[in-house]
Amino acid sequence: MDLHIAIAVFPVVFLGELPDKTMFASLVLASRGHPVAVWFGAASAFLVHVLIATAIGVGLFKILPHRAVEGFVTFLFVGGALLAFKEAGSEDEEALVEREERSHRRVAGTAFAVIFIAEWGDLTQILTANLAAHYHAPLSVAVGATLALWTVAAIAVVGGQTLMRRVSVRKVRIATGVVLSVLAVVSLVATIRG
Repeated sequence: MDLHIAIAVFPVVFLGELPDKTMFASLVLASRGHPVAVWFGAASAFLVHVLIATAIGVGLFKILPHRAVEGFVTFLFVGGALLAFKEAGSEDEEALVEREERSHRRVAGTAFAVIFIAEWGDLTQILTANLAAHYHAPLSVAVGATLALWTVAAIAVVGGQTLMRRVSVRKVRIATGVVLSVLAVVSLVATIRG
């Protein structure tokens, strides 16, 4: 495992997930059930998604030539940046879950189901697949992405509402777009030099 790659992946995925609908879902679930159970359910769902995303990223690298993968990654980074900039315009997120019973097992199961469904095709899932293809280091990317997603889930469960009062969702989305744009340029340069 390359610790430098895991450290590089962490802030990219963290910024991409911070103002996401799954953070707000975790926040709402935590207000209705035990926070540790909510975090455990959300963390489990995130782990499954990271494993799927890194497998897709590595699969792309094995099927396609290196230059084609870098070109595809560049395209996806540009798409992710555009999506982040588009989402920066909508600051309001709706609650995704209704009141659930307070059973720890039920709360964890509900958190897993809500996060698992909400993350399909999400910016950070696509981003994780891109990073796995870009770095050719699925374990390092998986560790960085998982820790970032778990951190966001913990922030949501412990104090997400307070954080979002202080940090504009729009600003976080713009920062995500800027980071993805930089990654797109770096990937484009690697494709050209390829």
